[in-house]
Amino acid sequence: MGNASVTGVTSASYSEKVEIMAGAHGANGTKEKLTSEHLRKRGNELHDARRFSEAVDCYTKAITKDPSVAAYYTNRALCYLRMQRWDLVCKDCSSAIERDASCLKAYYFMGVAMMERGNYDEAVNLLQKANDVAVKQRQCYGDEITSVIRTCRKRRWNRQEDKRIQQEIDLQVYLHRLIDEEKKRQIEVLNTPSEEPTTHAGAEALSKQATEIERYHTEKKAELDRLFSDIDDRRKRRDVPDYLCGKISFELMRDPVITPSGITYDRRDIDEHLRRVGHFDPVTRTELTQDLLVPNLAMKEVIDTFLASNEWAIDY
Repeated sequence: MGNASVTGVTSASYSEKVEIMAGAHGANGTKEKLTSEHLRKRGNELHDARRFSEAVDCYTKAITKDPSVAAYYTNRALCYLRMQRWDLVCKDCSSAIERDASCLKAYYFMGVAMMERGNYDEAVNLLQKANDVAVKQRQCYGDEITSVIRTCRKRRWNRQEDKRIQQEIDLQVYLHRLIDEEKKRQIEVLNTPSEEPTTHAGAEALSKQATEIERYHTEKKAELDRLFSDIDDRRKRRDVPDYLCGKISFELMRDPVITPSGITYDRRDIDEHLRRVGHFDPVTRTELTQDLLVPNLAMKEVIDTFLASNEWAIDY
């Protein structure tokens, strides 16, 4: 499969199709045995035609003929990815990595599969590895890998948020029960018979006290509900726009700088990239040095404004 996209495939050209047919039938018309590479190309054609099960069969035969080629496993893994067979994706990607530790597609496909399975921590690690390999190999995939990482991080955050919401609901129910139990206790104390006979005036006083106890606890429950409602309203507005996140760490930028290519990075991330990886832009792959970085003051103002009204984003 081609390198134009992490998930893309290159359709077999006319000459390749002729080559496949030539491998299938000799000059005298007799059937000949296909090579593993012929099978790979045929699998690519079937994948492009969305005949994934048949493509899997071709890649499987190619692997049987030559199990040392990592690309055969990642090609089959991509078919399994289309078929949403996540376990098989992970199995094939692991086999590919065993044969080629720098197999970018294996890390990427397995990261996507892990994300779909809900293993977000492992998925982020794998996707980050894919991005690191792409940078190291100077392969340009634009925003394809980083966008999936952001999606994975958001899903992980949303799952954590759902857990917090359930905890808050449980707490709210618990506090309601405590308020009701306290009200019941006070009413029981109030209604405990005394040794002195109850007069009409005394009965009225007890009734007023009971009414006051009821009013007090009703207000407390309403106040508690308003508090949780405010928390819920603030939560509904929780979302960090992608344009505020760095393209290397995928986290909210704090010190944005812009490159001559017009790409904005967090200074800490791009400095580390230039120091450890190389003097080039991670996205455009054009030459880049630290002296060419310019503070993006407009973006900095947008980020500061966002944080002023969304303090939760500091830990997002």
